[in-house]
Amino acid sequence: MLGALANIYRIPELRQKIFFTLIMFAVFRMGTHIPVPGVNPAVIEQLFNSGNLFGLLDMFSGGALSKFSVFAMSITPYINASIIIQLLTVVIPKLEEWSKEGQEGHKKTTQVTRYLTIALAFLQAIGMSIGLKDAILNPGITSILIIAITLTAGTVFLMWVGEQITAMGVGNGISLIIFAGIVAALPKNIGTLYKYLQAGTISGFNIVLFILIALAMVVFVVMIHVAHRRIPISYAKRVVGQRSYGGHSSHIPLKVDQAGVIPIIFASSVLMFPVTIAQFIDVPWVKQVAGYFAWGTPLQTSLYALLIIFFTYFYTAVTVKISDMAENLKKYGGFIPGIRPGKPTEDYLDHVLTRITLAGAFFLAFIAILPNMVAGATHIEGVYFGGTALLIVVGVALDTMKQIEAMIVMRHYQGFMK
Repeated sequence: MLGALANIYRIPELRQKIFFTLIMFAVFRMGTHIPVPGVNPAVIEQLFNSGNLFGLLDMFSGGALSKFSVFAMSITPYINASIIIQLLTVVIPKLEEWSKEGQEGHKKTTQVTRYLTIALAFLQAIGMSIGLKDAILNPGITSILIIAITLTAGTVFLMWVGEQITAMGVGNGISLIIFAGIVAALPKNIGTLYKYLQAGTISGFNIVLFILIALAMVVFVVMIHVAHRRIPISYAKRVVGQRSYGGHSSHIPLKVDQAGVIPIIFASSVLMFPVTIAQFIDVPWVKQVAGYFAWGTPLQTSLYALLIIFFTYFYTAVTVKISDMAENLKKYGGFIPGIRPGKPTEDYLDHVLTRITLAGAFFLAFIAILPNMVAGATHIEGVYFGGTALLIVVGVALDTMKQIEAMIVMRHYQGFMK
């Protein structure tokens, strides 16, 4: 391991990329402490200490939301815009055309995503300002607009920082910003565990059990994240003149966790809708109904798991083009041994993908409800572990390590991971 770290230091290009990424992380963390003007931070912090859902949202922003800083919305609007554009690519011919144009098409799609990010960020900032108007020192249209513009500018700046990390740093910048926000909450969680232990609320056994569950779940998530089904492919041998082409074998890797964290985001957004609406409607029966959808209730947990399974299949069907895969195999002379090219190949791939997606869907549902299970088993409240946070941290860490590994192998035969 020490030799591998030394290899990183010996490569000037990689050393500069890592240093630039760390500087951008420092800029992000400094921004989380710059407050939005005209807001009482004490009222905001009291609100976010009162509910698990608010605390969960605050974790993804690295604590910026509870402080209501300029980065309070984090990079969420950009993620939402990217997902919307990705889904619209299937139904809008122009976007589908751009997706097939290579680098030029990618630039056009990125530009549209940026504009949509600004629109979504401003709408979300307006909604947050109105919803948290009790914390505004001088409530009014002018104050709300100033706060909304400030929050939107913070999101746009983070979007720019993420793009700079992708271009000049290591890994995917947007993912690394979310990763940094989640990891930044680790010292606070350790402090919370220490306070609980000092107060006698929990015992040392609870902490040991929590650590063992955490380690086991990290290993489990890593295994599922890298797991894939290899579909064997053979290419027919062709003779052109005096040369022969093809005749080799390969495989198509179909990931078990094909949809990633997207189904969890979709499901949580749908279930947050009734609770959000109830906050603006002062009717007793509406409040009562919204209470059934509160975070951690049996109804909410059951619907959460079912929606994740549904959205896993939905997102996989939208993003994985089985028909194109089968068509490309036929075009380039490839075939699955024992399966005829064309429609039979498409049906076989669809059958395999459907079965492994079921395993991935149950995995995501289990990971999503894991925080409630961990809290019940260890009696530790207020320390978030599992769900979206665990998937993002493990996924981003593995992808970044692979990129570093590739850069090291270019200069050294021995890489970072063995």
